Amino acid sequence: MWRNSRSGWGLISILFHWLSALVIVGLFALGWWMTDLGYYDPWYNQGPWVHRSIGILLLFATFARLVWRFAQPTPQAEGSRLETIAAHLGHIALYVLVLVVMVSGYLISTADGSGISVFGWFEVPALLYDLPNQASLAGDIHWYSALALMFLAAGHALAAFKHHWLDRHSTLVRMLNPAHSQAGDHNAPR
Repeated sequence: MWRNSRSGWGLISILFHWLSALVIVGLFALGWWMTDLGYYDPWYNQGPWVHRSIGILLLFATFARLVWRFAQPTPQAEGSRLETIAAHLGHIALYVLVLVVMVSGYLISTADGSGISVFGWFEVPALLYDLPNQASLAGDIHWYSALALMFLAAGHALAAFKHHWLDRHSTLVRMLNPAHSQAGDHNAPR
């Protein structure tokens, strides 16, 4: 149940998927909310600190997720050839956008040469800083890639619902239940 099989996702992949989805949507909502905070708002400094800390933890989790993904078999995709190609390209685009959002966020936060304190537990040093307009350019990339990520994630969710409700594939069920995946049952509940 922990590992992937050719018929479905294991528990570790499922947890990576849903925790990442929850954190990404939460970070997007927090980031959007932070843009309207006034200087005297109590969350003016606290919000970005939480946003950066969770973002760094997500970056580490994403690297772990990618290692796990390459070390595990990928379940056989369901759907037409065009759908499986689109799903493959969509997953690559999701990973690329997640990494672009996080790396650009890191570049915003370290533009002045300061490291990022992660909840006071440890500090991630600034490795690249003092580039011309670093914070501004990275900020634009961060915002637009985060928007693109939200749109692509919404499309990803809609495709999963389409596979579940219209096509009657087990794609969504396999990402919810590792026992279903291990049983190799490819018929979604009706």
